[in-house]
Amino acid sequence: MTAATPSPAPAPPPTPRAPLHGLRVLDLATLFAGPLAATMLGDFGADVVKVEHPRTPDPSRGHGPAKDGVGLWWKVLGRNKRTITLDLSSPGGRDTLLRLAADADVIVENFRPGTLERWGLGWEELSAANPRLVLARVTGFGQFGPYAHRPGFGTLAEAMSGFAAITGEPDGPPTLPPFGLADSIAALATAYAVMTALTARTATGRGQVVDMAIIEPMLSVIGPHSLWYDQLGYVQPRTGNRSRNNAPRNTYRTADGSWVAVSTSARSIAERVLRLVGRPELVDEPWFADGTGRAAHADELDEAVGAWIARRTRDEALAAFEKAEAAIAPVHDVRDVVEDPQYRALGTFTEVEDPELGTIRMQNVLFRLSETPGAIRWPGRPHGADTADVLAELGLTPAEIGALRDQGAV
Repeated sequence: MTAATPSPAPAPPPTPRAPLHGLRVLDLATLFAGPLAATMLGDFGADVVKVEHPRTPDPSRGHGPAKDGVGLWWKVLGRNKRTITLDLSSPGGRDTLLRLAADADVIVENFRPGTLERWGLGWEELSAANPRLVLARVTGFGQFGPYAHRPGFGTLAEAMSGFAAITGEPDGPPTLPPFGLADSIAALATAYAVMTALTARTATGRGQVVDMAIIEPMLSVIGPHSLWYDQLGYVQPRTGNRSRNNAPRNTYRTADGSWVAVSTSARSIAERVLRLVGRPELVDEPWFADGTGRAAHADELDEAVGAWIARRTRDEALAAFEKAEAAIAPVHDVRDVVEDPQYRALGTFTEVEDPELGTIRMQNVLFRLSETPGAIRWPGRPHGADTADVLAELGLTPAEIGALRDQGAV
């Protein structure tokens, strides 16, 4: 759908009860960390305006499966965003963005360093237009350093952070996740960074630049690897589903061909598991007292737990573990996830009305707030669907908007 194509109006704006009501965010980013950070802000009431090129929509609109020609990934990533088109490299697009920035709180962008500056939209120009603006710059490698100008994606962060090196079977290759793990973690970090900068603004009265390198947040979630190396020279190897820190910890196949995952990070849980599977004598072994000792005997522990689980159906194993207060979970695929009673109780998935596809079901907002909850007000909108409305809010007349269209600026 082009920018000029009419489309149904979005749902009403967030109510004052939403915690981020009144916050204006301009989302200039694509694929995927920056836009997902903006989605998280929109889920809790921010007025997010998604800015796309008039002739080159956000590539996520075409990523993954589609229904009736409508990209499904975009319906999630673009939710709670109004969509407009601007060619930021054109004079009209530049001037319009500066007008939008003057009334915004946050801009999220992920162009290569120097791109906004080349268009006359760098921090100097943006902060002059609005000294209270927070500019979140989300790039693969950050704004400076020898790699800053390289193209960067989450896959590269998963490789460079050490994540791939420790993921996979010991005799297999380094393994990448089959989804945007690094991008998603960077999105969480960016949303947190934006809220931190906004909190600082209440004290200083001024905005600032957030420099988010996608290669960095992964380092926070994979653990103290750098400290282990610094102090011990230890380099963690690939261990498959096992852990070097405790055992038994693995996935095990049940009698009916399903899989379950068992974790015993706490010694008390490990004791319950071994008593449950009929091997209480192992609990009395000296090496059982700590996680490292148990990990060194993972073969013996895995054999005991795996053999017991292999003689039982998934439901039988889950029920026995639950009765013993031992930690176990089924290995779900998406079919199981959407039907799981715990997710249902939490409201993890919700139905949303979409003018293109009807009723659709997607994951709900990231967390629950007891007093000021977030909400999905509408799914991802068509390309440029709100351009005329947003520009009219700036005070542009229909004739001025038409002139920008004639120039190719919107």
